[in-house]
Amino acid sequence: MATIDLANRAGNPSKGAPARSGAVRTPYIIGKVIDFADAVTAKGSALAQADVIQALDLPAYTVLLGGGVQVVTAMTGTSTDVTLDIGVTGGDVDNILDGFDFDGASVGAIGATIGVNEPVIIGSTADTLDILIATQTNTLTGGSIWVWAMLADVSPTKNPGIAALQS
Repeated sequence: MATIDLANRAGNPSKGAPARSGAVRTPYIIGKVIDFADAVTAKGSALAQADVIQALDLPAYTVLLGGGVQVVTAMTGTSTDVTLDIGVTGGDVDNILDGFDFDGASVGAIGATIGVNEPVIIGSTADTLDILIATQTNTLTGGSIWVWAMLADVSPTKNPGIAALQS
C-alpha cells in the first residue's frame, strides 16, 4: 500500500507552505426576507398546506452547512396552526427546520440549525432552499420571515500548483 501526496503543500506549514492559500474557500451566508402576502399574490390564490415557496437559489456545486429563519413581521390570517419546514424539496425538505411554529412565534423569534443533520450537497444542477407549509388551518394572508443559509463552494477547480523559488 502506498501513500501518494498530491496536496502541493497547501495548508501544510511544515512543508514550507502557508497555512492558507488561494485555493482555500470560505463559507458564506445568503438570505432574503420572504413576505407571505407576496406569496399569496404570486400564487394568485390563498396559500394552502403543502404549498412550497422557493426562498433562496442554491448554486451548483455547493454544500448547505446550516441555516434558519427569523420572524420579521407577525403572521396574519385566521390560522392557528401554521408550521413551516425549511430545506431542499428535492432532497431533505426539513433539514434546516422541522415544524417551525410560525403563527405562535413572536417578532424576532429565531429558528436555526447550525450543522445540518445530513449535509445537503447540490450537484451540477442548481437548486433552491424551500419553505414548505407543513400544516395550516384556515387562512395565512401575511407576515414575513428572514430566511438564510450558510453555504460552501465545492466546485471543481484546477490547482495551479506552487511556483518554484526564484522562478
